[in-house]
Amino acid sequence: MTETADRLHDEDGEADDVTAVPAVDEQLAFDHPGGDSLELADLLTGRTMARRLPSLIRRTFSLAWEVEPRTVVALLACQIVSGISGALGLFATTAALSVLIETADDPSRLDSAVPAVALLAGTAGLRALLGIAVQALSNRLSPRICRQAEYKMLEAATNAEQAAYDHPGFNDRYDAAERGVDVSRDMIGQSQNYVSSLTAFIAAAVVLASLYPLLLPLLLLAAVPQAVAGIRGERVTYLAVVATHKDRRVMTMLRWHLIAKDQSDQVRTDTLAPFLLAKYTASAERVEATSDTAAWDRAKIAVVGAVAAGLVSSAVWGAVFWLLASGRISAAAAGTAVFALRSAATGLQGLVGYGRDLLRTGLYLDDWERFVTEAAGQRLERGTLTPARPRHIAMRNVSFRYPGAHQDTLHDVDFEVRQGEIVAVVGENGSGKTTLMKLLAGLNLPTRGVVTWDGVSVADLDPHAMWRQTSVVPQDFARWPMTARENITLGQPRADGDESVHRAAQASGADDVIKTLRSGLGTLLAREWWGGVALSPGQWQRIAVARPAHRDAGLLVMDEPTSDLDARAEHRIFTGLREMAGDRGVVLVTHNLANTSVADRIVVMAKGSVVQEGTFHELVSRPGLMQELWRLQQDRAAYRTEGNSP
Repeated sequence: MTETADRLHDEDGEADDVTAVPAVDEQLAFDHPGGDSLELADLLTGRTMARRLPSLIRRTFSLAWEVEPRTVVALLACQIVSGISGALGLFATTAALSVLIETADDPSRLDSAVPAVALLAGTAGLRALLGIAVQALSNRLSPRICRQAEYKMLEAATNAEQAAYDHPGFNDRYDAAERGVDVSRDMIGQSQNYVSSLTAFIAAAVVLASLYPLLLPLLLLAAVPQAVAGIRGERVTYLAVVATHKDRRVMTMLRWHLIAKDQSDQVRTDTLAPFLLAKYTASAERVEATSDTAAWDRAKIAVVGAVAAGLVSSAVWGAVFWLLASGRISAAAAGTAVFALRSAATGLQGLVGYGRDLLRTGLYLDDWERFVTEAAGQRLERGTLTPARPRHIAMRNVSFRYPGAHQDTLHDVDFEVRQGEIVAVVGENGSGKTTLMKLLAGLNLPTRGVVTWDGVSVADLDPHAMWRQTSVVPQDFARWPMTARENITLGQPRADGDESVHRAAQASGADDVIKTLRSGLGTLLAREWWGGVALSPGQWQRIAVARPAHRDAGLLVMDEPTSDLDARAEHRIFTGLREMAGDRGVVLVTHNLANTSVADRIVVMAKGSVVQEGTFHELVSRPGLMQELWRLQQDRAAYRTEGNSP
């Protein structure tokens, strides 16, 4: 940050004293919207969990139903049968214990316990098998749910207007939605675990109520301190996670910068490692301090909860002993109550733990749902006309303002390009050249005015049909992790196959690149860790320029197509540009004014408006922005020549 000036100058040039404001360095912090927020801490209460969890489970199974309804039915059936078998097992425990107690003095009667023991063993075996089945069904559904969630997100994003990406917060909400997709695979497992815990708790409650109704309210009373302590402990833990989230992400980022190859040389030559390690240590110490405090707080909560649970449990066990001593229940029933109470305690712990996980995952799923809804609200809704190969593309009185901007980027622009014509667009940075390109290609629609293809507004055209007649080579072109062939054809091969690919590569100079590749056109172009070949920026640019040479599109828009090329490769492309413009309109955006000499017309832009138009020789020979920029480039060349002279 720069220091605030301690003097201001008035109109006469004299300085007025003001109080100096000390500069404060901004601290590195990771700010990621989404489920890791204090919002979840507010939800970690018993009342909120009871209200929100049913809807989360219902939403999870609804998403699963869209994927495989039969698997969902099987999963729920297994859960129900497992719960029933659990209750039957507890009832069988009573019967088995009764027989064993009655035959304690007469072992010859042990045979009568066989049916109850067999039922007990059978229900235990059945529950084990059902547990395996539930796990297998959940594992089957999880990746499918994740794929369905991701597909919905991608489908919504790719079918939204290009302008959606310019809306404030759209990209942040997309990042949050991606996290929702990542955790969606956990939803079914967490939901079925929660349902399983609930089933076990209900089964134990039913058994206890059947043994003696008084035990049921005592069980619920005993559950309260465990539940409260568990929820508060989870809340403390999660608050610590939220408090340390940014520092943990900073540590991850610093680790990458310390060891990544891209800047490993600078870490050494700039002797930067001690400085970065100090920042890493500072973040780590903050994480440790917060974690230590949370661990101590949770331990105190656990102690209080354990004492309260112990007191209430003592009352429950006292009630069991009283019922046994007074003859209200049998010894076998008392033994069953012991098993039921343990099962209920286990189920309660699962309800708290899995409930917490579901709430957190549910927040991320909320982010996903919000993004899908928002993107769907900006869906492409244009005309249905299918354009032919355009002969004349024009802009009339076009103005454009990006979403959230306070002023127009383009102001009343008139522009046209005809089939077989090359039109160069030049101007200083921020003059609106890139915005002009997007409007010509129909990526954005004008705020005012109209863009027409052969007299038809682009708003009335089928956008996908229009883009099939468009080829755009942006300055920041895509480097697809695909083969060289696919990087040129973009998955749309022509009838003559590789012959057209080789012609396109020859036109851009990419053939020299392909000759050096280990598998020719079949070579995977990707970074080394994807098993591919890494190209230089100049080699990639030749591949990118080969794309429009291969694509049979009526409009070709190129933004600085030779910025990374050497003089020989650049000359090769521009000498072939006239041939590429044979039956298509070409719009060329470049800062190298010498390259504009190939154009039929040059359009000069400044501050979002067209300020000049004409041929290269017309514009450099008369006063104006083009002449000024041209002289600046020539002056720089002359300065280099003078500087190199003895």
